[in-house]
Amino acid sequence: MTPTLIIVPGLGDSGPQHWQTLWQHKFGAERVRQDDPENPLPEVWAARLHEVIEATPGQLVLVAHSAGVATVAHWAQLSGGEDMERVRGALLVAPADPEQPGMAELHPQLLALAPLPLDELPFPALLVYSENDPYCTPERAEAMAEAWGAAAVSAGEAGHINAESGHGEWPDGEILLSEVLHAWTPPDVVRF
Repeated sequence: MTPTLIIVPGLGDSGPQHWQTLWQHKFGAERVRQDDPENPLPEVWAARLHEVIEATPGQLVLVAHSAGVATVAHWAQLSGGEDMERVRGALLVAPADPEQPGMAELHPQLLALAPLPLDELPFPALLVYSENDPYCTPERAEAMAEAWGAAAVSAGEAGHINAESGHGEWPDGEILLSEVLHAWTPPDVVRF
């Protein structure tokens, strides 16, 4: 059975032309909707993610963007138990680094997500980063991936991998999503 996708947006809840919103409709995904999508508070945002996970039956794959990536990291650190076991993988895209120098001027709301948990994630993950993302350097993205036990993939000079950077439906992202979905495939299933 294919797992249900859970969309974990960043600041602003990923607008109508964002690939996360388009994927939500295309794949029938569930979505985490924060009460205040402009002001992330780690415990509050992680608790809302936990609520959506608890309310969604079956196997799950998290699809996080920007501050949503930090939300997944905070949730993994704060949570445990059987709901955690149902998360079969995560696609972590364009992480926002709340500890990046200059973030107070760039996007002060993100500072609330610091310190960013760097504990190994208890599920397979693929972190996709951009070489010219204003919210996270490639070096920091690769360090996050290593700490989380995630594979890391550069999307090249792709900006923040959102609607503003020209990533509407983001077909390349769908290929990466398929890799995450295959990461949990049982070993006796033959992949072609």
